[in-house]
Amino acid sequence: MANKRIDEPTGVETMGHEWDGIEELNNPLPRWWVITTYLTIIFAIGYMIVYPAIPLLHSGTEGLWGWSSRGQLDAELKAAKDAKAETLAAIAATPIEQISGNKDLLNKAIAGGKAAFRQNCVQCHGSGANGSIGYPSLKDDDWLWGGNIKEIEQTLTYGIRQPGVAETRMSQMPSFGKDGILAPAEVNNVASYVLSLSGAAPNDASAQAGAAIFAANCVACHGPDAKGNRQFGAPNLTDKVWLYGGKKEQVVGSITNAHAGVMPAWGGRLDPVTIKMLALYVHSLGGGEDFVEAPNTPAAADTGNAKP
Repeated sequence: MANKRIDEPTGVETMGHEWDGIEELNNPLPRWWVITTYLTIIFAIGYMIVYPAIPLLHSGTEGLWGWSSRGQLDAELKAAKDAKAETLAAIAATPIEQISGNKDLLNKAIAGGKAAFRQNCVQCHGSGANGSIGYPSLKDDDWLWGGNIKEIEQTLTYGIRQPGVAETRMSQMPSFGKDGILAPAEVNNVASYVLSLSGAAPNDASAQAGAAIFAANCVACHGPDAKGNRQFGAPNLTDKVWLYGGKKEQVVGSITNAHAGVMPAWGGRLDPVTIKMLALYVHSLGGGEDFVEAPNTPAAADTGNAKP
């Protein structure tokens, strides 16, 4: 305090300390800064009164206006739900095979199905629906049980080999090697024959021997032309699409120890409108087939299949 003095050039009192000949002047704060500071203090006090701001032991103050971020979120969710209600009601009221005739409704349904797919299906089929070993691609035109909208909806609703669901898609390929139905050499010959059908292996002596074994054991499900049968979920063996791998050792493995993959019955987990939107989305991915209804008969299926 004893070192304070009035700076002659400016007429302002110094702060009383000096460093290397440099002294600090005791200039007052700018008026605008002081006013702004007081205003922010007043605003903060008002905010604490109006909005929830003060933490208490088990909760916090609610504020005079009763606003909360949770309440705002609930209101926004309700508004979004109300906005979608009309669209969902329209999807529910329209037969699935007729939705494609309403482009706006179809686009909305596909968008909803895409969201449901990301939440429920990507774990197995992948984010791009390309599948992997044991999980089919949904973007090609190979279908085990049928690829039109109604058939996809049925598969989604009741699943495949879903225990406890009477309407589930059901088939069982014998484990020809494991159960001793065929000897290892016979399994190898059948694998050679099956691979030769798509040109993945030569039609050599092994394949020719496998043809007779195939005729005796496999045509009941896969058909004499090996193009499969959707009634049994039996895949087409004449193309190059393989669910469990198309290498020789993989085909031998499939024949030796048959696969019996399970797909959930989503009818017990998702509401009918969500399943309908999922079916429309899957159908839109590129492999969906046209819905054809013949007179006096159920929807006709076409012949594309997916491999085991």
